[in-house]
Amino acid sequence: MKKNIGFVSLDASLVRWLQEHLHAVAPNMAAAQDLQEGLEDLASGKIHSLMLELGEEDTFPMPLPVAELRCGELVIDPKARSVWRSGHEVSLTPKEFDILYFLARNRGEVFTKEQIYQAVWEGDYMLDDSNIMAFIRKLRKKIEPNPDAPEYIQTIWGIGYRFNGQI
Repeated sequence: MKKNIGFVSLDASLVRWLQEHLHAVAPNMAAAQDLQEGLEDLASGKIHSLMLELGEEDTFPMPLPVAELRCGELVIDPKARSVWRSGHEVSLTPKEFDILYFLARNRGEVFTKEQIYQAVWEGDYMLDDSNIMAFIRKLRKKIEPNPDAPEYIQTIWGIGYRFNGQI
């Protein structure tokens, strides 16, 4: 039987996040405890990689339909890749949409420019802080009622950006 193997590189913060959530959500599941131990071995340097396999009897449920996000006056429809503000469609480029959708899906969470870049761009695109800043500036001009005092995409000085978690 042919096996497809994927490789995902995890940073330390993601390993810690996985450990915390496994402990909180599934503390008594044997598979969760095994994964927890594997993550601890990764974090301590005992091992350099961890292989995961879905059990033969396990299947994933059908994915839930992606619902539109409502954030104040903004409506973001990922299926149609459209954005509406106060009932009027906002014209965004594909990357502007991707950045907005990523930030809005993770409301309240602060992301560095590099994290935004990694989440949105594929392949070998040159990371440039000013590039991300330009996209954010253009997005604000299109979605914010007052781009000079943004309500939706907030700057966290010295760190990066977040989508307002209070909207």
